[in-house]
Amino acid sequence: MVELGHYVLYVRSMAPMVEFYTRVVGLDVVGTTFGGRATALSGGRTHHELLLLEVGDAPGPLEGRRIGLYHTGWCIGDDDAALVDAKTRCRAHGVQILGQSDHGVSHSVYVLDPDGNEVELYVDVEGIDWANDASWLAYPVRPLDLPEK
Repeated sequence: MVELGHYVLYVRSMAPMVEFYTRVVGLDVVGTTFGGRATALSGGRTHHELLLLEVGDAPGPLEGRRIGLYHTGWCIGDDDAALVDAKTRCRAHGVQILGQSDHGVSHSVYVLDPDGNEVELYVDVEGIDWANDASWLAYPVRPLDLPEK
């Protein structure tokens, strides 16, 4: 089996990024190193799924059509109630919500982290046998209507 182990982000300022990834996404801080310039975070699956490295003021993510990372996705729960809670946390922390989508196999809310990286917060749709039936790939992306809390 192969799975994504972790990814690393260069960040302008550690504090707002740690706040976003802990309070909005739901990760826990595992520890810091390099005098506080590196923070490891985990959702509990492994020692760390995300490492933040503070580099100070630098250009942010490129916008528009480009080569490179589009977004990261974090499974944050088991049902749409988790997405409603995530939207509430986003609003409470001033996080920009870009949109919501029904992908058939999953439901998603797209947001920006403090450095402008796009982050997908999603839940898998119960009853979809994605491992044995790839028909979900042809499902058209549709708007997702989530109730407000």
